[in-house]
Amino acid sequence: MATASVAFKSREDHRKQIELEEARKAGLAPAEVDEDGKEINPHIPQYMSSAPWYLNAERPSLKHQRKWKSDPNYTKSCCGAMTHSAKSCMERPRKKGAKWTNFHIAPDEKIEMFELDYDGKRDRWNGFDAATYARVIERYEARDEARRKYLKEQQLKKLEEKNNKQNVEEEVSDDDEDNDALKVDEAKVDESKQMDFAKVEKRVRTTGGGSTGTVRNLRIREDTAKYLLNLDVNSAYYDPKTRSMREDPLPDADPNEKFYGGDNQYRVSGQALEFKKLNIHAWEAFEKGQDIHMQAAPSQAELLYKNFKVIKDKLKSRMKDAIMEKYGNSATEEVLPKELLLGQSEKQVEYDRAGRVVKGMETSLPKSKYEEDVYINNHTSVWGSWWKDHQWGYKCCKQTIRNSYCTGAAGIEAAEEAADLMKANVARKAASEEMPTPTEGKRLATWGTDIPDDLVLDQKKLDDALKKEDKRRKEEKDERKRKYNVKWDDEVTLEEMEAYRMKKIHNDDPMKDFLH
Repeated sequence: MATASVAFKSREDHRKQIELEEARKAGLAPAEVDEDGKEINPHIPQYMSSAPWYLNAERPSLKHQRKWKSDPNYTKSCCGAMTHSAKSCMERPRKKGAKWTNFHIAPDEKIEMFELDYDGKRDRWNGFDAATYARVIERYEARDEARRKYLKEQQLKKLEEKNNKQNVEEEVSDDDEDNDALKVDEAKVDESKQMDFAKVEKRVRTTGGGSTGTVRNLRIREDTAKYLLNLDVNSAYYDPKTRSMREDPLPDADPNEKFYGGDNQYRVSGQALEFKKLNIHAWEAFEKGQDIHMQAAPSQAELLYKNFKVIKDKLKSRMKDAIMEKYGNSATEEVLPKELLLGQSEKQVEYDRAGRVVKGMETSLPKSKYEEDVYINNHTSVWGSWWKDHQWGYKCCKQTIRNSYCTGAAGIEAAEEAADLMKANVARKAASEEMPTPTEGKRLATWGTDIPDDLVLDQKKLDDALKKEDKRRKEEKDERKRKYNVKWDDEVTLEEMEAYRMKKIHNDDPMKDFLH
């Protein structure tokens, strides 16, 4: 049987606890005994046998499951009254109830026993006493009195400033003149800002006939209804069913002169904001693995939140002290050294007779964020020191490839020769295309490096060999032909050899476009 303790258990202790529970259920081990000496049924589920955390139960017990209301000395609420339950008690919560302390027992409320109809049960003003509105009137009277006092002080202040500007040397001795000037200034105050300085009195109307009568105390509605503050149809929305207006009806008005800023104003100020922070802390703590729930255990959640704020303040102060210890605090009144105050340094500067700086004030070149004067791959200049044909390169070898190896002057000469050869080949090709081809004449062989001077080929046989070579190459590309059946022919004529060489040169040579 699991106890009410919430202490941490290791895996081995948890396994032993499960084995003990199974043995008790099977009857192999004696049942667990509570603090009163009674045996606890091992088949009771854990959620029923475990006591709540706020009871601080050290031993297993089932007192929290028993019917406490059967006790004749039991009181429903914590204050001692018998007319309401502890849930609906309006007294301040006590650490120990009146049942246990027998001190400060609250009296029972007077409950009026009468039945209400359908509308009476749903009347939101049921039980409202109109006489309580007198306190609202007193509060508004006090506010108006404070406003009048503030306006008078402002008028007196303006009068004193006006007298100081005019440099009045003699003081006004006649008090009547001061009072007249003050009355004139008060008359100039805008009536919209005075907010009705008239005294509010109760109005009582007596109605009835014969010997009986009814006295009705009607409250004066001096405060403007929230839906009348701004009559614009596009202003804040007013819900007539709940009588709520969430947005501010006058967002552009002076906040010191308006007394209503929307229902949302109360949700982001005062204790509502603190309650919101408490809920957010409970959610975040629950997501991180802590057993905390705002609705199930509000007292525990509030206590953990207070401890969290204390620990957070300590960490902030510790971090602040560490930063101030490491970097110092410019707001302190520590005396700076004279070297910093007078701007002295150990840098030597020389001047001539005319006062011009001779040495010591050389201007330093600005440094970039990239590494400077770093030479790689045997280069003697940096990348970007040479520019040609819209390309950057190295000045030492005139190469435009960033990761190339420096070849020096030899590389520059080789590059120039290659460029000259390229230009010559291009010019030769252009010239060959412009020259007409002779219809008759000898065609020398193009195969081999050593060409005999007396070699002459038959033009007709050479044309047939070229056609035959084209046919052979076409058959090689055709996948449907059987290529493994090869015919052996050791009698190759000069024309066939020349045709093979011509086709091979024009198809395989990458420099074929530069040949004539």
